Amino acid sequence: MIDQQDLIHLRRCVQLAAQALEVGDEPFGSVLVGADGTVLGEDHNHVAGGDHTQHPEFALARWSATYLSPEERRAAIVYTSGEHCPMCAAAHGWVGLGRIVYASSSKQLSSWLAELGVPAAPVSPLPIRQVVPGAIVDGPVDELADEVRMLHVRFHRPVSTND
Repeated sequence: MIDQQDLIHLRRCVQLAAQALEVGDEPFGSVLVGADGTVLGEDHNHVAGGDHTQHPEFALARWSATYLSPEERRAAIVYTSGEHCPMCAAAHGWVGLGRIVYASSSKQLSSWLAELGVPAAPVSPLPIRQVVPGAIVDGPVDELADEVRMLHVRFHRPVSTND
């Protein structure tokens, strides 16, 4: 179940996604939280330069592998504006991170992008549990998914300065 603490961190993820959009990147944001509730790290997408592995979930998984013990990783929670892609889900599983909480699902994102006429990605948008069967996953959160949808609409349909 999603509680008030989860919502606070998910709202931060949506803010980070908006920051990514402001700098011309795809709107995704993530926060890594320790067992005691301390924010251990946060990031947003950095794929605009052409390296499509620069996802925030992947970066946080790599950081946790370097700086957290296996026990700390298992107790940590990854919050994200959008459900992990297969690459990020695999990284999450390989480093042994704990619960994942997301605002919008891969299924929702795929639907939104199709509505916008965006070509399909080169990697199938598998649900996290198809990649990491034992993952503890919560989401989506409807009230925040609508905000995330609007960020993707803005990214894929930028407002013309001639309007």
